Amino acid sequence: MENPEIFNVFFREKPAMMLVELRNAKSGVYASSLAKTIDCTYSHVVKILQEMEKAGLVNFEKQGRLKLLALTKKGSDMADHLDNIRTLL
Repeated sequence: MENPEIFNVFFREKPAMMLVELRNAKSGVYASSLAKTIDCTYSHVVKILQEMEKAGLVNFEKQGRLKLLALTKKGSDMADHLDNIRTLL
């Protein structure tokens, strides 16, 4: 496995929920709103998002002082697979 740390990140509940929520979002999402949606602390969400960014799954798009989150193609594909696994269970 090329990056075992990132594997461990996604097979926990909150990171998987984050990807699926980002994929299902109708408009731009902020880390603070994502934290509320998945019932997680802001600092924990930011830490996970930084790992996801390193893995090429999310991008931060700066709008003034705020940063919007966006899935990359790779992140969107991963969210699709995680959601499929969730529905199979």
